[in-house]
Amino acid sequence: MKLYLYTLGLLTTLLGLGCQPQGSATVDERPLVVATVTMVHDLVLEVGGDRVRAEGLMGPGVDPHTYKPKITDSALLEEAKAVFYCGLHLEGKMQESIEQLATRRAGVHAVTSGIPEEKLLQPQEEFEGHHDPHVWGDPELWKETVKVVVKGLSEIDPEGASYYEERGREYEKELLELKKWALKRVEEVPEDKRLLVTSHDAFFYFGRGFGFEVRGLQGVSTVSEAGLKDRAELVKFIKERGIKAIFPETSVNPKAIAAVAAEAGVTASHEELFSDAMGMPGDVVELHGESYDRGTYVGMVKHNVNSIVDGLK
Repeated sequence: MKLYLYTLGLLTTLLGLGCQPQGSATVDERPLVVATVTMVHDLVLEVGGDRVRAEGLMGPGVDPHTYKPKITDSALLEEAKAVFYCGLHLEGKMQESIEQLATRRAGVHAVTSGIPEEKLLQPQEEFEGHHDPHVWGDPELWKETVKVVVKGLSEIDPEGASYYEERGREYEKELLELKKWALKRVEEVPEDKRLLVTSHDAFFYFGRGFGFEVRGLQGVSTVSEAGLKDRAELVKFIKERGIKAIFPETSVNPKAIAAVAAEAGVTASHEELFSDAMGMPGDVVELHGESYDRGTYVGMVKHNVNSIVDGLK
């Protein structure tokens, strides 16, 4: 009897403290939404807010061109109420699996489907026949993907449609403000010095959006070997144009671009650029009187612009 009363009293105390008996944990009933690359995951978080449970498949520093899906990825994709991916073959072989999934069920969306085809760039060499997928290089162009997420989330959660629409509008405004901020910073680099050399061809949209001539050591996809590019010609280009610095990327092995820098006699920037993946969430930096999280799309762009401008001017 004493043991019964003790147990009953302990249970009452635990409940009074807000504790749940084992096995009665609260279930998150928000719809599961899965995204592939970090930029798309961030987009879903910005639009979906606290009405969705968003999971990303590829984390910071992961190269989507060469990503090999895990068993857990398949389970998440099957469970998800909605799936968002970049498209334009950014996700490499994984895109085939996602497209097959789309033939069996609704709710699978390529965010780049919201971009008018005439605004897409034709790719280089080995990607012939496919558009360049690195559309997030220009915030104004990336804005076109917001409506795809708004529509996709509204379909699985009609009651939240107005919520997603409002958040989408606000985020579109933020992206346009980001573009204005970046253009102002780029003005600090003389036009004849706006020459950007990086690890691979991921910055053509950036170049078009901000007036840079862009060269990459590797092609649009990092699957290609650097040797397929004319390395000697790239070194000659760097020397002839008087480029002060060239830039490695966080998702590409830096050895090849470092070797080019050494051969050309220029600096390989210590600030790696975010190309195919954002930074670690919560990696907040303070620079030029402002702070930003490099684990967000906005912070990713600000980091890249600041690194390029400071390295070239």
